[in-house]
Amino acid sequence: MAKGKKQPKRILIVGGGYVGLYTALGLQKKLRSLEASVTVVDPQPHMTYQPFLPEAAAGSIEPRHVVVPLRKVLKRCHVLTGRVTKIDHATKTATVEAIDGHTDTVEYDLLISALGSVSRLLPIPGLEERGVGFKTVGEAIYLRNHVLSRLDLAESTSDPELRRKLLSFVVIGGGYAGVEALAELEDMARYAVRYYDTISAKDMRWVLVEASNRIMPEVSAKMGVYTVKVLERRGIEVFLDTRAKSLENGHVILDDGTEFDADTIIWTAGVKANPMLANTDLPLDQRGRVRCTAELQVEGLSDAWAAGDNAAVPDLSRTAEDPTATCSPSAQHAVRQAKRLVPNVLAALRGKKQKPYVHKYQGSVASLGLYKGVTDVLGVIRLKGFLAWGLHRAYHLSRMPTFNRKVRIMFDWLGAFVFRREVISMGQIQDPKTEFTRAAKS
Repeated sequence: MAKGKKQPKRILIVGGGYVGLYTALGLQKKLRSLEASVTVVDPQPHMTYQPFLPEAAAGSIEPRHVVVPLRKVLKRCHVLTGRVTKIDHATKTATVEAIDGHTDTVEYDLLISALGSVSRLLPIPGLEERGVGFKTVGEAIYLRNHVLSRLDLAESTSDPELRRKLLSFVVIGGGYAGVEALAELEDMARYAVRYYDTISAKDMRWVLVEASNRIMPEVSAKMGVYTVKVLERRGIEVFLDTRAKSLENGHVILDDGTEFDADTIIWTAGVKANPMLANTDLPLDQRGRVRCTAELQVEGLSDAWAAGDNAAVPDLSRTAEDPTATCSPSAQHAVRQAKRLVPNVLAALRGKKQKPYVHKYQGSVASLGLYKGVTDVLGVIRLKGFLAWGLHRAYHLSRMPTFNRKVRIMFDWLGAFVFRREVISMGQIQDPKTEFTRAAKS
């Protein structure tokens, strides 16, 4: 480059989830020629739209359609498939561990932390060995195949105790993820048992365990009570103010004395900040999140920003009642923070004033299975059943990145409506070499 000519700024986005993807999309669209380059680093080559994972697990949506390939949509960005293991902002470097295990050092001028949260596991015996999370498309696919395969195994066994264990399913965590996963999977299994001669819906046991005194705290208490009643009418057992004490060998022991065996244990009991942040020199709060200003800038730094689940951003809609309030780790904030992040980064690049992020809670939508849902808008409009379910689908379809994915999901829904559910267990995916190994030994 000619002497004296200004070098493009190097922007590093750590994380390719909703915040990372939308920030990169906005920057590649609005950056001027040679103004800056954008590099996105994520362990996965795609972004996952997590609110659609329950429908992907239930077979209403093709799993490939709830993910967005980063390289395909970020054509003017450099995408690295790897895991950032360290950030040294003092030297403006990040250490990236590639898929094959080797490490590289990436230099940058501006940093955007868009790391997603990770599951918060508790020291419960058997949880790590028996539990399955519900944050990735891989986990959604696994659970779909696993639940359907339990029906196949139960149909083929004559052992009543084993059959009872195979047909017992437990979800621990009564937030959005847990309730929607439970409702969609139970709905799918209830539909599937019509094709089994010796299994009926009443043979299955579905259990929801929640440590607090209510489920889905994002909606009003009244809607939470309604949701519990809907689940219980479907035969689902709901344990509130209850904690799991042990899950060893699939034997579930709750702190109220309840004990039973279950072959499926789904863990959705909360999230925590990405532990990688502890290996940075960025300022963190007591929960391990990056401390930010209302403009989404990292406190004390003019060249670093953070947003999403791992950012402790002041919640200006609540600071009057609580000056220390920060934005909750929710999809609502992630979506809107990404929109504010792009103009703020551009303003910093161009020497202009940044604007604060302000968003007041507008309401929540949740699916409780096919044609069933709950909606709470501003605490005023509360819908139940089919209308709420339709609003849930419409809202999340509008938030799904790219026109391509929106259209594919709409066709998935149309196909499922016309031809009903697919209830095929692709169990071979869990262990694809079984038949090959058997053939080699024969």
